[in-house]
Parts: sequence; structure tokens; C-alpha cells
Amino acid sequence: MTYLKAYLAKVGLGTSVQMGCRFLNGRKVYLGDRNVLNFGCLFDGRHYQIQTGSDVSIGPEATILTLGHDPQSSEFGDKGGDVIIGDRVWIAYRAIILPGVRIGEGAVVGAGSVVTKDVEPYTIVAGSPARFVKKRSPDLHYTLNYQPWLL
Repeated sequence: MTYLKAYLAKVGLGTSVQMGCRFLNGRKVYLGDRNVLNFGCLFDGRHYQIQTGSDVSIGPEATILTLGHDPQSSEFGDKGGDVIIGDRVWIAYRAIILPGVRIGEGAVVGAGSVVTKDVEPYTIVAGSPARFVKKRSPDLHYTLNYQPWLL
């Protein structure tokens, strides 16, 4: 964790990063307090920022992208934007978050979903592209406390 604290722009108190996570330009990745990043996640901070709030759970092999290409560009030009993730967001297994997306507080992104647009607070989305499933209760009181050995 000492290496990550030196490499990433910010690692909040109580944040845990499991093995196999990759960071492309960690200087643009800001992790809030008590985040849990499960194994195999990819954080693309090549040109734009990734910011997470507190108590964010990101499932195994999830991908957060900030940069891609404009398919309409005759020069194959870059296209991207910051990704902002609010407090108590849960991003499930193998979800993909595309550049320029904001995920509101308390939102849930279903497993395997591809998020192409902003997600409203306390909303559950799923699918490819991710679509509204239902609202999540805003009555959330938990704080994440990752315990790797689950005693």
C-alpha cells in the first residue's frame, strides 16, 4: 500500500486495493476513504481524472475508462473526460464505466454493465448499455471495513 500511496494522487483512509489492479497514470486517480477495489480492476487515468467518494465498492475486474477515440474523427482523435463516482456507490463484477460519466451517490451498477451516461443518485442500473432498473433506498448508513481474511 505504501507504493500506491506514492503512485496515486490520493488514497483515502481505510481504502483497500486487492492484487492485480492496474492504474494507467495513477497521478490522476483520487480514491476516497474506505474504498474497496477488488482484484483485477483497471483505472485509466491517462489524461483525465478518476475520483471516488467514500465507502465505494468496486467489484472484481471492473474497468473505469477516461479516454478513448472519437469514431467520427477522420484523424482517429482522442475523446474522453473525468469519471466522478459518489459516496456509497457499488460497481459490480466486470462493469465498464466509459469516459466522462458521473455516478451519483448511493447508485449501483450491475455486473457486466456498460455505463455510457451519467447515473442519478440512488439508482440501480444494469445492462449494455446500462439502463434504469429501479431506485435504491437513500437510507444508507454503512461504512466499508474490508477484512481480507473474513474471520
